[in-house]
Amino acid sequence: MKNIYLIDVTNRDGVQTSRILLSKLAKTMLNIYLDDMGIFQSEIGFPTLKHEINYINANIELAKRGVIKNLRLEGWCRAVPEDIELTFRNCPDIKHLNISISTSDIMIDGKFQGRKTWKDILNSMIKALKVAKDLGAETVGVNAEDASRTETGKLIEFVLAAKENGGDRFRYCDTLGADDPITIYEKIKKIAEVTQFPLEMHCHNDLGMAEAISLVGAQGAVESGVDAYINTTINGYGERAGNCDLVSIILALKYSHGFEDKMHLDDKVDLRKSWKIARYASYAFDIPIPIKQVGVGANAFAHESGIHADGALKDRRNYELYDPEDVGRGEPELVQTGRIITTGEYGGIKGFRHVYDDLGIHFHDDREARRILELVQYANLHTQKTLTDDELRFIAENPDIVARILTVTPG
Repeated sequence: MKNIYLIDVTNRDGVQTSRILLSKLAKTMLNIYLDDMGIFQSEIGFPTLKHEINYINANIELAKRGVIKNLRLEGWCRAVPEDIELTFRNCPDIKHLNISISTSDIMIDGKFQGRKTWKDILNSMIKALKVAKDLGAETVGVNAEDASRTETGKLIEFVLAAKENGGDRFRYCDTLGADDPITIYEKIKKIAEVTQFPLEMHCHNDLGMAEAISLVGAQGAVESGVDAYINTTINGYGERAGNCDLVSIILALKYSHGFEDKMHLDDKVDLRKSWKIARYASYAFDIPIPIKQVGVGANAFAHESGIHADGALKDRRNYELYDPEDVGRGEPELVQTGRIITTGEYGGIKGFRHVYDDLGIHFHDDREARRILELVQYANLHTQKTLTDDELRFIAENPDIVARILTVTPG
């Protein structure tokens, strides 16, 4: 059986969502949490954007130092040679890319206004792919934007061109969330059978079917003998109605009667990290987790109806597919109601050292502490939120990296 791998795109597709923001420090923490969760790859951002350069290079350095242990860090850019060249000027050590170009007639006509033909699209992708490989990319995923409104024959031609010119995966983008599970299964199965090329599902939730479409698309690829990759975002964040939710996908692959024996999820994935990463993302994005959110919502394990409560108390399997502990829940949380000392943008040395002492991190003297305090002050200014314990630990353990992450040089 071929494998299913997860590529989380929160730090690219999630952050480009209208009306929400994420700091570079928070993006870094998400990469660390995704690594700890055993996710295969993180789409970390845009290496062609000046304000992303220090953050991306700092995260690549974290991977070199072993702070990020297994997670692949991948940048996204347009499938044009100029973007690839700029990417490697900005981030010379980047090893993984996804390059994207529109493939549907409606987008080619509507976006390029007669300036490009289908042949131009293919040539641009091929040239960009070759440049990326020549400049040192180890893996390149080739994205068909609006694949769901692109003729299957053209997609096969696109995939075969990518395969013949050194590509590593094909990303099928249901950009408008317009696909349905039956149609997508048949379409992906045909593409995978003909091309025998690893296939990546990237689905939006405009019709509320992002997870279903992603799963059956991956099933079609696996049944055709190729590895499948599913793009996710934490808590389903993403443009318009959002993207395919990370926790929902893992739970479906592990517990759905239709999928648990048909597809094999990458063994490294640790579902127990779900609660931690979902709550941090909610805090960092400043978006509450919906009460009915799969696995991590407040009502995911709540029962009130007499019949349901009685059944759940007798045996949780009556009304629950999985245990709270499976997603990292179940432990009571203690809330400090007495004296609280915090540190941040306006914190002083005494309060700062008290906070770090409570975290088990001790400084030899005030001079050593002040260096970290200054970073904490800048980080608090950067995030505009009280720093979490994990953020405070990360700053103390990686001060030079944090300084790079917090530095943006306009002009």
